[in-house]
Amino acid sequence: MTAPVKLPANQPPQFYRGGAAIAALRGADSGNEFGPEDWVASTTTLFGQAETGLSRLPDGRLLRDAVRADPESWLGAKHVSAFADSTGLLVKLLDAGQRLPVHFHPSNAFAQAHFDSHFGKTEAWIVVGTSGDDPRVYPGFREHVPPATVGEWVREQDTEAMLGALNSVPVKPGDNVYIPAGLPHAIGEGVFVVELQQPTDFSLTIEWRDFLASPEKGHLGIGFDTALQALDTSARDPESIITRTADLDESVVELLVPGAAEFFRADRLRPDPSLALDPSFTVFVVLAGQGTLKTEHGGGLELSKGDTIVLPYAAGQAEVSGELTIIRCRPPVPGA
Repeated sequence: MTAPVKLPANQPPQFYRGGAAIAALRGADSGNEFGPEDWVASTTTLFGQAETGLSRLPDGRLLRDAVRADPESWLGAKHVSAFADSTGLLVKLLDAGQRLPVHFHPSNAFAQAHFDSHFGKTEAWIVVGTSGDDPRVYPGFREHVPPATVGEWVREQDTEAMLGALNSVPVKPGDNVYIPAGLPHAIGEGVFVVELQQPTDFSLTIEWRDFLASPEKGHLGIGFDTALQALDTSARDPESIITRTADLDESVVELLVPGAAEFFRADRLRPDPSLALDPSFTVFVVLAGQGTLKTEHGGGLELSKGDTIVLPYAAGQAEVSGELTIIRCRPPVPGA
């Protein structure tokens, strides 16, 4: 595979409301009240599902199957040496139409031990839109919380205590938040993000009441006593994991704190008037404007606001040009 591919919306059903901002970006009907997540270039399924969540290519094949059939073309030999036939990345558009529950994600080691997965779920949020009077996010505990106290909150479903213990940070477009595995967090109503994450669907939801159908869906079948072993109960300074890039004018702006590069890379691209890009498996989210993507071996595409593109490694050197604002999402550099 050498050609870049424009992907349609892929919005698996979720338990929380949202999706209007995704529809507005894509220029589509916003009638789906429970379509708050658009899984872009996804080779990942919803937890416990066989195919739900997977992206399809225009020829009808699942992207997952196409990558497995020819991983070096899609991903490059160095990536395959490091990660086999996994893209190592899941990108989402996430539009929180209501506050998300307090939850956290497992590390690689915990996921290997309890979910038979090489990947945990470290993630990051690129804030691309906000609405309402007070859009904010909740990354990490303000002060250390004893694990026994968290366990009591979970048993009692003390939502006020859980949320009140977290940092509460107002956000605007151009803010970017890195969420390492184990960090408790929530996204507030009215926050629209491009989310990068490791390619799993492991969410350990400690605030499950009024969100999930049962506590089992909160601990994913391993029990809360076990799940809470993966929780980071230390104090977190939110400024250590947030970057603010709205005022930066460079044609390429790195969006995330340096520690995120172990898991994924994210840049904002604004060609001036064109921009050359090295070969890589890449997901583009076009936020604004119109322009062109040309590649060394795979032809090109016309780009416009709302497009989501997957670019194979074998397309070679690429060039984007035009009046465009793009979020470029890539897996980590192999071996970095």
